[in-house]
Amino acid sequence: MSDTELVLRSTRVITPEGTRAASVAVADGTITAVLPYDADVPAGARLEDVGDHALLPGLVDTHVHVNDPGRTEWEGFWTATRAAAAGGITTLVDMPLNSLPPTTTVDHLRTKQAVAADKAHIDVGFWGGALPDNVKDLRPLHEAGVFGFKAFLSPSGVDEFPHLDQDGLARSLAEIASFGGLLIVHAEDPHHLDAAPQQGGPRYADFLASRPRDAEDTAIAQLIDQARRLDARVHVLHLSSSDALPLIAAAKADGVRVTVETCPHYLTLTAEEVPDGASEFKCCPPIRESANQDLLWQALADGTIDCVVTDHSPSTADLKTGDFATAWGGISGLQLSLPAVWTAARERGHTLQDVVRWMSSRTARLVGLDTRKGAIAPGHDADFAVLAPDETFTVDPAALQHRNRVTAYAGKTLYGVVKSTWLRGERIVADGQFTDPKGRLLTRVP
Repeated sequence: MSDTELVLRSTRVITPEGTRAASVAVADGTITAVLPYDADVPAGARLEDVGDHALLPGLVDTHVHVNDPGRTEWEGFWTATRAAAAGGITTLVDMPLNSLPPTTTVDHLRTKQAVAADKAHIDVGFWGGALPDNVKDLRPLHEAGVFGFKAFLSPSGVDEFPHLDQDGLARSLAEIASFGGLLIVHAEDPHHLDAAPQQGGPRYADFLASRPRDAEDTAIAQLIDQARRLDARVHVLHLSSSDALPLIAAAKADGVRVTVETCPHYLTLTAEEVPDGASEFKCCPPIRESANQDLLWQALADGTIDCVVTDHSPSTADLKTGDFATAWGGISGLQLSLPAVWTAARERGHTLQDVVRWMSSRTARLVGLDTRKGAIAPGHDADFAVLAPDETFTVDPAALQHRNRVTAYAGKTLYGVVKSTWLRGERIVADGQFTDPKGRLLTRVP
């Protein structure tokens, strides 16, 4: 313990074994021990006592659209990672689309990494993209360190990232399975979307009808069938339809290698509360009814849904028009995901231990970072969020760090104030004050 540089002490430390009073020893950016609360502080070490604030492992958000380069006016690495840090997130994995170029070749990955290198306030990794014409690029991207591959089964919303039909899904998934990779999928069936009523206009009910549950359910069933046939590893992105849960649970019980995420907006917002014309609530798949939300929470509790991620997908304010048909579909959630989920979780009897499991340990496991991220345990990076779980705040868009301060949470009162965020033993934000960027670029662990 003589090399200990820092000791963080709290009466509520969220560890894999439970919540307890403890002192966490740090040396060279790594947790070296989780000690009794009243353990002596080694000579030369600095003590940071956060009192009754909860000490959480930094969150790991594996679904973030940064859009940099190419659409940096929507979101860039500087602003996205500041918003993440302000919200207690210390690691994010960037989606391959909405930037120009998309991350679909090794050269494009290198371009993205070069842009992120000196702007990242937190650690950043990258997904690759699976397109109809880039099967030959998948293995090189895997070897270059992407954490897996994103595919759409319906149009993505941007022309440079076309979706896979069922034949294309089969080809890409077979290639990815051949080297033990992971395919993550936006699962909505285009035929069901085409058959749904397309009214347009400001009514949320019309938009909801245009993205029916059976579009998700059918696409998920097709994905599970392909994964079963190929013994491939797949992950369902941003699940919104509770109707798909029995199918997913059965597939898991049968040994199909499928995992599932949902998002804060599906767990905290409901279709009944969306005002007409309020396209800051638009996302695809859509926010559904409160009864649907109850079933998503139940699936989180029983493990059918594995984890919670933001799907942070911002745009410029002018693209959030009052017409749900033409407005950009995406919710900006990086800075508010932890308090939003915690507010709803505590009302349903869940604990901070549960929130950490959904938003840190399981997301770290999804991308193979669980030996370093997602837990307050010896050998892990000293990444922390200090949270005042019983304090509240009212969401003021002007206080948000992401580039375009459009939010579906404006005016909502949330529990859980992030007091500070730490990356490898260094405090990177406290009370709204940021250090210079200290994030590293991460690659898949072989």
